[in-house]
Amino acid sequence: MGKYYSQDLIQDSKKALNVLIQQPEVDPKRISIIGHSEGTQYAPRVAIVDSTKVKNIVLMGTVAQNLRDILHYQAVFLPLQYATEVLDKNHTGLISIQQIAKDPVLSHLLVPSSVILTFLRTNNAKVITNALVNKFGNNTIEAGYVSIEKQIKPVLIKGYENISSFNLSKCNNLEGCPVWYRSQFSLIPTLSIIGNVSKSIGILMLNGENDSETPVEQAFLLQQRLTEVNHPDHTLITYPNLGHVFYPSSQWTRGAGVGIEQYVLADIYSWLEAHSGLSHSYATTATSPIGANTSSLSTNATSSSSSKE
Repeated sequence: MGKYYSQDLIQDSKKALNVLIQQPEVDPKRISIIGHSEGTQYAPRVAIVDSTKVKNIVLMGTVAQNLRDILHYQAVFLPLQYATEVLDKNHTGLISIQQIAKDPVLSHLLVPSSVILTFLRTNNAKVITNALVNKFGNNTIEAGYVSIEKQIKPVLIKGYENISSFNLSKCNNLEGCPVWYRSQFSLIPTLSIIGNVSKSIGILMLNGENDSETPVEQAFLLQQRLTEVNHPDHTLITYPNLGHVFYPSSQWTRGAGVGIEQYVLADIYSWLEAHSGLSHSYATTATSPIGANTSSLSTNATSSSSSKE
């Protein structure tokens, strides 16, 4: 892994674009690039540098702010919101350790570490309970109960600070790599550079409204910025009930399914068809569910918002 991990990926993307252009079956005037999640940071940068080579960019599960801000949302804000709104039904500020142990969301966030996406290797409630007792020790406010504000919140903040201070000793599958975090934290936010994308490049943004990793507000920020700089051709589509991988999901965790919903793929194809002159029957094989929201600004239309049926 290179010292500047994010920059390495940007350079690799540029090289891939150049290789694509050289292929005889590729029309160099109709190239669109797609980025998902972390890739939504790189696609605009490639389009800015190589604006004459890119006709459109598609951003899925969009990242607008720096990872430091998004990580705080994932590792601190979201689990606290879940604990308060879902688990603390009596509004006492306390949750039983047994309740946490049996909960599929919060236990994953607290055991064995307090980082989002820390999935347990076990579903054994007894093992999880023992781990929670060891974590909170005898500091429980009441026997068998923990305080959201005084105990859960500090644990989450400590986990966030551990990563954001690059205290990870090595790369691992659960928490990532220090070199990657350093490169991400030093990267200028996409929100600060999206306005530099050429006005000749069409921009499509898609986000699940239940995305727990790159929340839909990130897409709204990019849309707002593109509107402020009068970018003539940008479209945002948000999908109710879909998560980060565009599969049905709750607002708290990524859906367990594999594969993007067909109507999302149809939306992408339809947009590319309109912007690149593609023609294929696939565009009519799936339709967005009622409630999918489209907001767009183009050279031929004023800003609009509607529900797709």
